[in-house]
Amino acid sequence: MPKKRHPFAVLRHRDFRLMWMSIFISRIGAEMQLVAVNWQIYTLTHSPLSLGIIGLARFIPVILASPLSGVASDRYSRTKIMLTAQVSLMIISLIMAVTTLTGHMTPLLVYLCIGLAALMYSFDTPSRQSVYPFLVPRDEFMQAISLNNIMFQSAMILGPSLAGFAIAYLGLGWIYAITAFCFIAVIATLLTIPPFRAAGDRTTPFLTSFLNGLRYVKRSPLIWSTMLLDFFATFFGSAMTLMPIFAKDIFNVGPQGLGLLYAAPSVGAVTAGLVFSSIGTVGRQGIILVTSVVVYGAATVLFGLSRIFPLSLFFLFFVGAGDMVSSIIRNTMRQLTTPDHVRGRMVSINMIFYLGGPQLGEVESGVLATLVGTPMTVTIGGIATVAATLILSRIVPKLRKYDKHVEAV
Repeated sequence: MPKKRHPFAVLRHRDFRLMWMSIFISRIGAEMQLVAVNWQIYTLTHSPLSLGIIGLARFIPVILASPLSGVASDRYSRTKIMLTAQVSLMIISLIMAVTTLTGHMTPLLVYLCIGLAALMYSFDTPSRQSVYPFLVPRDEFMQAISLNNIMFQSAMILGPSLAGFAIAYLGLGWIYAITAFCFIAVIATLLTIPPFRAAGDRTTPFLTSFLNGLRYVKRSPLIWSTMLLDFFATFFGSAMTLMPIFAKDIFNVGPQGLGLLYAAPSVGAVTAGLVFSSIGTVGRQGIILVTSVVVYGAATVLFGLSRIFPLSLFFLFFVGAGDMVSSIIRNTMRQLTTPDHVRGRMVSINMIFYLGGPQLGEVESGVLATLVGTPMTVTIGGIATVAATLILSRIVPKLRKYDKHVEAV
């Protein structure tokens, strides 16, 4: 019988608490900016394909930067890397604010800015995720991951909800300005907590070091199979980029309804995350992982078929809940089974999958929506997600049989 804990007990650790709170603030701004970008592109172009190109603009920098960012995270000061990335993200948001407020924003400039932001996140993510195992005791790490995911999903509730009203009453430019201000929280935290230095070897050539990281992932079935699971689920189930079309053309609910559509999955995710963070340890994680992704895909299918706005929000709730449970197990599994000296490279390789999946999925969704319509695109994606999950769990039996977190070596 799992020992229950207070869902927020892990926040008693000072450095984790400061990091958690500051990233929460910055994520609210980032989620507001995400809604603003999608709305701005659609109002400028009125094209589903243009929405899909947003994903491509985010994915290309990830592919280009991941070999460098992972090796850098394992060699150099992770704190300095995060600090540089956060300052750069603040500057990019300020540029978007000024160009929008002065009427000089164009689709090309939007793509350029979000591409530069994706480049900064490509360096920030491996370093940030690599320091989390040092912020809390090992036996509380699953709860830390759960609470971290709750934070991200809560930001995805607050950010889009605030963005919907801000678009209507303030305008897009002020959303970008607010986002820039939010990044200050992380910058301040990084200046007040102890620095985190990498454990990797600085003498090995960059390319060799990256290839060593690839070899580690290749010989770890649990890691590469969960990476593929990430990719397929987010590639086929990537419906979020099409939300402006649902809000504007299908449900006719405007920017306020758009905020609710973005927020509904996060409500489900936060609910599931609170349950998980209250549980000390769970068994049969592999079965839970596969089941949660199937729930995610099935709920996506039902959302694509629904034409009733409240019912669609209900289905999106389960999209978020399934995604949250699978994310907690995947992240905990990978972080605790990976040694610190290669953790940054593992995260950067995984970044290609969990960021590349939704970004390429946005391109796929944009193209397919142009050909067969938006609802059918979402429905097909959900079916493909369920099929890919069941096939992968059959190919890699270790995935569904996984039952405990192995000590890193």
